Amino acid sequence: MGFYRKIYVATIALVLSGGGAYAIEYNAGKFDFKLTGYGTGGIIQPDFETPLFIGDWRVRGEIDLTPNDTHKFGAVYSLDAAASDDGKAFREAFGFYQMRDFGRIEVGFTDSIARKLGVGLPDVGGLRINDRPIFHKKIVPDGPVISDTTLTTGRGALRVNVATSQINGAQYGLSLSGITDDYDFAVDGGLKIRKSDGKVKRAFSLGASFMDNPHGFSTDVYAPPVTADSRTQFTAGMNIQYNSWIWGTTARLIYDNNPVGPISDGIVAGTGVSYDLLQYSVSLTYMFSDTGIWNRDVDDFMDHMLIGSFRYKYSANVDGWISLGITSKTPFVSAGMRLTF
Repeated sequence: MGFYRKIYVATIALVLSGGGAYAIEYNAGKFDFKLTGYGTGGIIQPDFETPLFIGDWRVRGEIDLTPNDTHKFGAVYSLDAAASDDGKAFREAFGFYQMRDFGRIEVGFTDSIARKLGVGLPDVGGLRINDRPIFHKKIVPDGPVISDTTLTTGRGALRVNVATSQINGAQYGLSLSGITDDYDFAVDGGLKIRKSDGKVKRAFSLGASFMDNPHGFSTDVYAPPVTADSRTQFTAGMNIQYNSWIWGTTARLIYDNNPVGPISDGIVAGTGVSYDLLQYSVSLTYMFSDTGIWNRDVDDFMDHMLIGSFRYKYSANVDGWISLGITSKTPFVSAGMRLTF
């Protein structure tokens, strides 16, 4: 059994033994340790033919020291299936300092602040559509696909994130990253605004990024690595919740300056809606990707993805789901069980 397969089995065992819907947590005065995670196992049938196994998991540990009500120090380590697919030993590994009236500073390997303040698409299935979708591991598209609508500059570079506390419902952030073989440096900025009026809750996000001299950099599953003078990205998103209804829409634009080799920039946009009723949830999500639209020397590739999902929550930490969809002209059905702790 390989190392990452052992991690997956261990995750499932922890979930089954954890009991309840709560994280595994230890408190000792000003010191706190928390372990959270999930494990998903199931099948997918491309073209409704031979079923293929799919698995997804994540384990996240956080250690906090809170000397008083104003200050907090901590460290985070996490590992998941997406990181292990790339042969990485972590998804996140960073330390942070948080001041109640100021905000938070993070140093280490983690997502940029533009991604952390972004909003995703509503989906109740287990196909991870907001973070390197699982179905792209089993269904190969006809061309390059930008599969994530939220701005990302990867997690493999040493990064500093600075984010403010909420100010009248708004939160701002800035990231600076470098010391990596993927690019010289990257600067990311993000803004998130949250509003609540009775039964209606709204969230709006904006993000922008500039990456200098990317060489062999890639974050999307089926978009080729980019080598260019620079890469510029923009993202915008919105979520509106009314009682049990959630509607979301989000988009991402990528522009590469003087790219060399295969084209990997373009646009991706999506929208979706979900509804919860007691232990049942349903969702419908659509995503459109157009890769290569800025370069007239090559034909661009357009991809449409539509997924409808149904989830039944057996208990606070056990649920089953089924999804029916089509992507890159390939229809599929997928089902599985997810355990969380």
